[in-house]
Amino acid sequence: MASTVSQRAELAKLCSSRDWSKAIRVLDSLLSQSCVIQDICNRAFCYSQLELHKHVIKDCDKALQLDPTLLQAYILKGRAFSALGRKEEALIVWEKGYGYAVSQSADLKQLLELEELLKVEKQSRSISCENHALDLPRMPASESGPLSSSKLSEICNNHEKSRVKFDLRSEPSDTFEIHKEPSNGSSIHHKSDSEVMGSREFDCQNGTTDKQSNGASDIPSKSGDDGSEVGSNLSETSESCSKSNDLTETRSKSSDKSDTTVGFLEEAKKNKRFSVTRISKTKSINVDFRLSRGIAQVNEGKYAHAISIFDKILQEDPTYPEALIGRGTAYAFKRELDAAIADFTKAIESNPAAGEAWKRRGQARAALGESIEAIADLTKALEFEPNSADILHERGIVNFKFKDFNAAVEDLSACVKLDKDNKSAYTYLGLALSSIGEYRRAEEAHMKSIQLDRNFLEAWAHLTQFYQDLANSEKALECLQKILQIDGRFAKAYHLRGGLLHGMGEHRNAIKDLTIGLSLEKSNIECLYLRASCHHAIGEYREAVKDYDAALDLELDSMEKFVLQCLAFYQKEIALYTASKINSEFCWFDIDGDIDPLFKEYWCKKSHPKDVCEKVYRQPPLRDSFKKGKMRKQDFTFTKQKTALLQAADRLGKKIQYYCPGFLPNRRQHRMAGLAAIEIAQKVSKAWRSLQAEWKYSNKSTSKHGKRARRKENFIIASQNRGGAGCSTSSSSDTSTSSGLVEDKSSGRSVMSWNGVYSFAVKWRQISEPCDSVVWVNKLSEEFNAGFGAHTPLVLGQAKVVRYFPNFQRTLSVAKAVMKEKMYVYNKGDNVINLSEDGKIQEITKAESCDDLYRVVGEDFWLATWCNSSAFEGRRLEGTRIILLKMRESGYEFAIRTPCTPARWNDFDTEMSQAWETLCNAYCGENYGSNDFGVLEKVRDTILRMTYYWYNFMPLSRGTAAVGFIVLIGLFLAANMEFTGSIPQGVQVDWEAILNSDPNSFIDSVKSWLYPSLKMSTSWKDYPDVASTFETTGSVVAALSSYSD
Repeated sequence: MASTVSQRAELAKLCSSRDWSKAIRVLDSLLSQSCVIQDICNRAFCYSQLELHKHVIKDCDKALQLDPTLLQAYILKGRAFSALGRKEEALIVWEKGYGYAVSQSADLKQLLELEELLKVEKQSRSISCENHALDLPRMPASESGPLSSSKLSEICNNHEKSRVKFDLRSEPSDTFEIHKEPSNGSSIHHKSDSEVMGSREFDCQNGTTDKQSNGASDIPSKSGDDGSEVGSNLSETSESCSKSNDLTETRSKSSDKSDTTVGFLEEAKKNKRFSVTRISKTKSINVDFRLSRGIAQVNEGKYAHAISIFDKILQEDPTYPEALIGRGTAYAFKRELDAAIADFTKAIESNPAAGEAWKRRGQARAALGESIEAIADLTKALEFEPNSADILHERGIVNFKFKDFNAAVEDLSACVKLDKDNKSAYTYLGLALSSIGEYRRAEEAHMKSIQLDRNFLEAWAHLTQFYQDLANSEKALECLQKILQIDGRFAKAYHLRGGLLHGMGEHRNAIKDLTIGLSLEKSNIECLYLRASCHHAIGEYREAVKDYDAALDLELDSMEKFVLQCLAFYQKEIALYTASKINSEFCWFDIDGDIDPLFKEYWCKKSHPKDVCEKVYRQPPLRDSFKKGKMRKQDFTFTKQKTALLQAADRLGKKIQYYCPGFLPNRRQHRMAGLAAIEIAQKVSKAWRSLQAEWKYSNKSTSKHGKRARRKENFIIASQNRGGAGCSTSSSSDTSTSSGLVEDKSSGRSVMSWNGVYSFAVKWRQISEPCDSVVWVNKLSEEFNAGFGAHTPLVLGQAKVVRYFPNFQRTLSVAKAVMKEKMYVYNKGDNVINLSEDGKIQEITKAESCDDLYRVVGEDFWLATWCNSSAFEGRRLEGTRIILLKMRESGYEFAIRTPCTPARWNDFDTEMSQAWETLCNAYCGENYGSNDFGVLEKVRDTILRMTYYWYNFMPLSRGTAAVGFIVLIGLFLAANMEFTGSIPQGVQVDWEAILNSDPNSFIDSVKSWLYPSLKMSTSWKDYPDVASTFETTGSVVAALSSYSD
């Protein structure tokens, strides 16, 4: 009690001497002991004397939460809004206070004061606004004033919003990360500097920041009375954006720095304001004045000058917390994050209760990628302000950036409860909810953000990405149209639309948008790489190579971007290879046979190309390829034959579409699929005619000799090559990717093998989207022997992969069934983990999540499913591997991985050969040409059986799903059965195979919807021959790149 009395006596003295900074400190101490409403109002008054208007508003809000009739709070809050140039809000506050005053017993003096304020404001509103906007003289005090906790929080907040979220805030332009995980996206958001630092005022005292979420939209253009709020005008915002490249440079210098760096700096830039509320032990007014000057310099972007001012203060008092916070913030804006952290640390050591220092250090640590330390600091800052929406906002964004999505949802949900108008918190809440698969709530959060500000570019961009991830192209395009109506020079919108159009197969239109985006943001490697790939796909190899080279020349700031640079190297080589084949017959386009296995391995793994450069043959320069000829005009001239074939292909190719979240309809892929299926039908039909003729001849010969000889069982020989056409381990006589034929040396005739059939589709898949590394796995280097294979995650950390998570429950059930039957799994070192003891099997039976399963096993593990063999009765083949790994971000990786070892390859090669032989025998004998579905039942079932083994085999680095269904359509067509329906919504045919251990179960599952959609048809036989109609590689590229509409 005595201590409180002495503190209040000291407070009176400090106010008498106008030592407002120290007075605020005393009030902080009193409020930490007991929350007295009058003390909150007194602190608001002290803040108003330092012109820290946002802190005034914050304290007034706290007071009004406790007593909604407190007139003093309405007066102070209205004055603060007025000083900030927010006249409308000031009027609303005063009118509300006046309403309380006249309706109940009130302090008459305050009532009259409110009445006068309203009268004056209403009479001279427009003039007042003008004068206020120019009221710079008071800015130093306010802005430069002590870095108050709330101001800092403002800053940090804005900072947070913009920056610490470090990306998080809302600078419309760079606010994204491209999420898509394993296409999952991929999610990844990256923000511009301006976004990050964007809307913060810097205030050293307690350390708070105000939240302004969209850069320029709610920030006064110059500075009203409050200089601290001044720095975020439109020009500063654009300056902020323009400096994002600088930030990226910083990040590139420090590889362990996360995207948060950008955010931190951006936030700072956006807010460019800070204030410190505290006075030194002597000459307090002079120190307050110098602190104000230092803060003003920070807010004006004159960081070096600000540092020199703080240096002088710290020479007199090296432990002065506010000066340390001020200098640390200036260092942070200069991207000298280590120096900033050092100053914030000293401030904490000097005053452990300096919440602003904890918060700012948390921001800086997040910018350096020190997620654990950053979260710890922000959590400590929350101890001083448990209900700080700003700090919750900040920590929520940091959690999001470091992929702790559940924690982000918790923080951001708490934030928007406290601050219902925080548009930045809502849009990041949407991002976090989307990551954990809460799509309905995510959409609502994004929409709420936009409802708060229809011009909030960041929220529109996030909503665009959300719809694109869900494959809702129509809504994504609508959002992009809205963005460009708001700001036609928003580079991110062109990048997003270019990416969306690329995903839809609209490569030429994508190039137009990406070109505009690059005109606004020249060093965007994502745009450069994507535009290069579009040029590559449509045969514009000169432009493609130019863009790939430009991407290779960029200085980068993150590992994600470095991966794109590595891919640019590989894609350039593939572009040069394709250009060299452009006027050759398409059958000679043979990536699997012509490209070095080591190159393909590194390409698939996205590895650094340094070893490839030294060890493999490089493609000749483009000028050498063009000596052989460029794409010809006739390739783009479409005759009636070509047009008829393309129309049929477009109609048929749409049948491969998965109607599931994450799978965009892609017209280019549909056309590719249709042409491939028709070519397969034509080639297989021809082979079957030959076999049927042979069967007839065999029967005639038997009849002629008066007895029936045993019918020849094998029309088609099994593949002589372990892994498909063009394998470097086989001789040229074994296989040929050009024709899909294998020579039967015993008879001297050419026959078709199973891998020859699939090679047609593989080649079309390779040429249709050259950015996808589609190759036969056994054509890689020694990595094949080490078990290289496809890897498909369902869960990554806490993120649910949008395309594949729908298969999670079934996959988990399969994993539990395998564990219960085998009673063991394997750890990372491939050692057996026994599950037969300690009741583990019972616990596995109860498991409902990755966490449950991991808790039982106790370490990272994998298990293998199985496929029942058709070639060898009673035998089981190794199916896919289900893996569960503990990840750093409080989550797990739950995925399937299919190893392709030589032994496994041989097993599946035998199954595929057996299925192909059975199919040929079923159709080419007595049933040849039948139109009776009953008679063709074995043919239909065998096509599905072969498809089942193909999906479980997974012999391609990627593209197995599309190739499998293309061949299925082609084989049915060859047997005069056309699939006229669509794959049911929610069904992924490859997963149906992978999650079934028996081919008969798969057949029963698929035929329930596929067979009713089959109709007998021979109309496909009237189509022109695909191979001769589109004879050259150039003509194929032109066919895939030209659309009549």
